[in-house]
Amino acid sequence: MFDLHRLRLLRELKHRGTLAAVAAALSYSPSAISQQLSQLEAEVGVALLEPVGRRVRLTEQAEILVAHTEAVLERLETAEADIAASLTDLTGTLRLASFQTAAFALIPTALTALRAAHPRLRTHVTQLEPKSALPALVARDFDLVIAEEFPGNPNPRPDGIEQEDLYEDALRLALPGAVAARLPGADASPEATLRVLAAHPWAMEPEGTAARHWAMTLCRNAGFEPDVRFESTDLLLHRRLVEQGHAVALLPDLVWSDGPPTVPLRELPPGHRTRRLFTAVRRGSSRHPAVAACREALRQAVARHGAAAGGGESGPLPSSAGEAAVEAAPSVL
Repeated sequence: MFDLHRLRLLRELKHRGTLAAVAAALSYSPSAISQQLSQLEAEVGVALLEPVGRRVRLTEQAEILVAHTEAVLERLETAEADIAASLTDLTGTLRLASFQTAAFALIPTALTALRAAHPRLRTHVTQLEPKSALPALVARDFDLVIAEEFPGNPNPRPDGIEQEDLYEDALRLALPGAVAARLPGADASPEATLRVLAAHPWAMEPEGTAARHWAMTLCRNAGFEPDVRFESTDLLLHRRLVEQGHAVALLPDLVWSDGPPTVPLRELPPGHRTRRLFTAVRRGSSRHPAVAACREALRQAVARHGAAAGGGESGPLPSSAGEAAVEAAPSVL
């Protein structure tokens, strides 16, 4: 029988790409990782790694082993959830990753609910963009990820991940007061309003992000190339730039979770008005009590935000788990 620990190291190499990355994630030396994988090759009786320049890649036989290892780990994840569900007291550590606006607007309220319901559960929160957080979830760096999906820009669905809808967050055009006063009336089409802003400075997220792709598509569909002078993943900075009259921006309603909007807002064209927020976990772990408790706390936070906002286009989405991924650090999962 093959050694499960060594199989997991092979799986880590597939997901992390290099021996050095596996060693850093698991607090081993690269030579120790290499030695363990050499022993696994001897157990299996075939080559599992082949050199490519200064790196290595998995052979066809190694890919077969990793696929079976994923299935074994999924069953172990389910077993762990079943054991935890049999206990009356929820303890351990839940590792949560979230992008900025959800972390700002929802997580503090969710943490309050979790602390009240499960005082012995320790929650570790990392702010991380979905592009990095979802692969890290597959690699077992996190137990639950809050991610986003923009209109017309669906996310890849990595194998072994289960998604559950959380919130539909309205997206709006945010304008400095002086700029809004010079625009066509509120009855003008959203496309016409956007075109008037073609020469105005814009704040957007950096190139390569899903938000930037969506924003550029929106502007190009309106017939212009935006003058992007401010690039940051920090939407609170975007908000401040608009408040101070330096830029226009495309902001989600969650940015105003601390109070009413402080700048004029305009609607966007149909088909571009909301982003989808969802939670993601590894397949087999959704039944874990800590995951279920965190998702429930997040739903409570969404409900409180919706009540404070007084309705509008934003709102919670009905639960619907979809297919889309499990030990770098100890956790409840």
